[in-house]
Amino acid sequence: MKFRRSADHFHRKTLRSRLPERFRERRKLKAQSLTAMIPNITTLMALCCGMTAIRFALLEKWELAIVSVLLAAILDALDGRLARLLNSASRFGAELDSFSDFLSFGIAPALIIYLRGLDRWGETGWAIALFFTVCMALRLARFNVMNIDIDLPAWRGGFSTGVPAPAGGFIALYPIILQYAFPGLTFSQNITCYAFFMLLASGLMVSHIPTFTLKKVVIPPSLVLPFLLVLFVIVGLLYSYPWRMLTLIGIIYLGLIPVSIVNFRKREQAWDRKEAENSETKEL
Repeated sequence: MKFRRSADHFHRKTLRSRLPERFRERRKLKAQSLTAMIPNITTLMALCCGMTAIRFALLEKWELAIVSVLLAAILDALDGRLARLLNSASRFGAELDSFSDFLSFGIAPALIIYLRGLDRWGETGWAIALFFTVCMALRLARFNVMNIDIDLPAWRGGFSTGVPAPAGGFIALYPIILQYAFPGLTFSQNITCYAFFMLLASGLMVSHIPTFTLKKVVIPPSLVLPFLLVLFVIVGLLYSYPWRMLTLIGIIYLGLIPVSIVNFRKREQAWDRKEAENSETKEL
């Protein structure tokens, strides 16, 4: 019996030595206060919203399904900021956030669109839904790798490589939003429209297209009050005309993608010139 335990121990030790360095160390979760756990609790709430969206889709309650995904997006935007604000960011929280994003914005929208109309295309419709989910997984995996292994200049913090996961889920659900915003719009009820927006979202997620991100946006003191006023107006309009405002937000977001590409190229060229000048100065 002792020999068996020692052989098992030897096997585990040998296997651990073959793993990358960051996986060899045994890490235990540290004791945390309830306040420090608020970001992770927020992430779990987002995950529950994603699961609830799937349930509503199975019950054919499409409006509630979309609202659940949008609520998950709001919670996803809050958890990271709460973690930085409370100084409780951790690898555990980052991994949990990725799993929540995959469920809420990779699986839930795919099932909603499939059950709403793509199922009429049979295997082809299911393949499109699978393609979207795979692209979401690849996008999240790339995001995690870039956060760990790649050191980027500070100005790159204002851009995301490809559209973020919540935006990808939103674009996939856009045809249903159009239907509720404009019931007489016939093309949005076409299955081809469902497939087009799902494939569009898939391609944008795994692409290298730079898109604006709000993570590094800083509001100047002189613009704080006007910003709050505009935000209040937007919230009021969302409450009064939710579907039409969501349609407008989608149009603005898609319209900003070419602007973000141009802005990114200009900053990249300026950065390259600065790096070239610095290298020339060092040589002298």
